[in-house]
Amino acid sequence: MNQLIQGFTHTFTCNNRTMVSLSVLLLTLVLQNSRLLISAETVVTCDGFVQRLSCDSGVISVQSATYGRTNSNICSIGRPQGETSNTRCSMDVPAVSKRCDGLRECELNTQGLAEKDPCYGTYKYYTTNYICIQAETSVTCHGGYSYLKCENGKIQINTANYGRTDKITCSEGRPSNQLEKTNCYSPNALASVSKSCNGLKSCEVFVTHPVFTDPCIGIYKYLAISYFCLPPQTRSSLVCENVNNDLNCDVGTKIHIHSANYGRTDSSTCSTGRPASQLAKTDCYALNSQTIVTNGCEGKNRCSISASNSVFSDPCVGTFKYLYISYSCVTK
Repeated sequence: MNQLIQGFTHTFTCNNRTMVSLSVLLLTLVLQNSRLLISAETVVTCDGFVQRLSCDSGVISVQSATYGRTNSNICSIGRPQGETSNTRCSMDVPAVSKRCDGLRECELNTQGLAEKDPCYGTYKYYTTNYICIQAETSVTCHGGYSYLKCENGKIQINTANYGRTDKITCSEGRPSNQLEKTNCYSPNALASVSKSCNGLKSCEVFVTHPVFTDPCIGIYKYLAISYFCLPPQTRSSLVCENVNNDLNCDVGTKIHIHSANYGRTDSSTCSTGRPASQLAKTDCYALNSQTIVTNGCEGKNRCSISASNSVFSDPCVGTFKYLYISYSCVTK
């Protein structure tokens, strides 16, 4: 794997004395034997302002998103010491991943984005780490057919949402009241599209209410998908929670990770003997899944990763999870 350190660029936007956003370009990783380009970025945005994520190439994949304060200097201009002295304040914000994954550009009004206040009296900021992954995209308005195709390889769905996340997409000829809700997400979109398309060279999905749960009645919706075309020789491995996931390649070849998730995206996998309450949440993702699996397995002939909360943390407490990995064995 070639690593190109591109340096640091700082972007400041000021409103009176308040620093709004700090964007730091960390690095670019070029993975050999793959079309996948990953650029990693960290964006810090002061509370109450708009956070902007974007990819010049590929789509957004949020690795972590937190709200709080871990540094007394960031977003501190014009603030009294009492509002910046608590640097042990941090909580995860899953809404950032939910709203931005699979998009080329994403704007978030941070006002009220976090579910609660982790430290009253402290002026906080949002820190989002994300990567840009090279993926195919498809957007289809309600009532149409979404066609996905891979010229070489097999489809692997990355993200899918039936709903609305902006006022522009699929808006032509529509009254404003059908476009006003922009935080509309169907809970079964990813599972439904994955079931219909994963592992195929091409697939067709009908974009309508009988296929997907209607997440916002009265709003005109669309289906947005991002997906990979995995090489024909791609392998997959899945183990239930608290079991080791072992990857092996033939002598003379090395592991190359394509995708990974520790969580749950359907209610049937690893479900034997489990109560319904442990299987109901099917939009469960550990955002650090691919990073951990890649760090542990990329370039090795064999490796073992434990499907456990101690390795990935717990992305959905009370849900019984599993670790899914897609990979290929490439020549040295």
